[in-house]
Amino acid sequence: MNPQNVKKIFDHQSYYLAPAVFESKQLESMTDSFNQIASALSNNEQANNARWSGEQMDALDGGESVVLHTHNIQNYSGVWTQAFMSERFLDITEKILGPDIILHHSKLFLKPPEIGAPFPMHQDWEHFPSQQDKMIAAVIHLTDTDEASGCLRIYPGSHKAGRLDGMKGEGQGSKARPEYPLQGATPVPAKAGDVLFFSYLAVHGSTINTSKVPRKTVLVQLHPGDDRVESGNRHTNLKLALRGRNHFASRHVMGSIR
Repeated sequence: MNPQNVKKIFDHQSYYLAPAVFESKQLESMTDSFNQIASALSNNEQANNARWSGEQMDALDGGESVVLHTHNIQNYSGVWTQAFMSERFLDITEKILGPDIILHHSKLFLKPPEIGAPFPMHQDWEHFPSQQDKMIAAVIHLTDTDEASGCLRIYPGSHKAGRLDGMKGEGQGSKARPEYPLQGATPVPAKAGDVLFFSYLAVHGSTINTSKVPRKTVLVQLHPGDDRVESGNRHTNLKLALRGRNHFASRHVMGSIR
């Protein structure tokens, strides 16, 4: 795929689905690691269900659904550090972000069969706004996902609207915007090994996993080296350069205490 085509598609439709980024042998190792981490998390009562709260969630699932989740999967296993550093993954990311690629954070998501939690339509920017709004997500699929298993749904081109108020998607008082109903968004099914890249301004969400199999994904939040998260934001922020350089790195910014 021509780099210009990847960027053109991404800029036009808010997302780009890259096929077969991770091949079978590496994917098997990543899945084994994911399963080990998920098994450990499932034994921790506090981590058992990271389902969002709020009226939108209750309207989607009646208050009854489950999603297993943890931040920064690479801190649990070097397998995932290697995955984020893999050449093909970073080559495609570079076509979107440019040569300087910074890891902000990652997230493990496991939607169990039949009760896997939905996510209301939302934008990600309110959770960790960046100064230039260049932040993107890359969803690594470890299982085939379709509409039945709760694949991601996106409104193509919605990032062009910029920051929209009230689109955090969670919490009391968070309400759905009538112009972005969940069922009206475009489903983006994917195969195991595919990676879905999308802007953090893209309006997106997902439905309940009603299938008989779990949906396993890892979301990687990334931004170019010349962008950074706005000051005062308390979300986990690794500031880790995966390729190129972090333009804002310094002893103070990177947490040096001496």
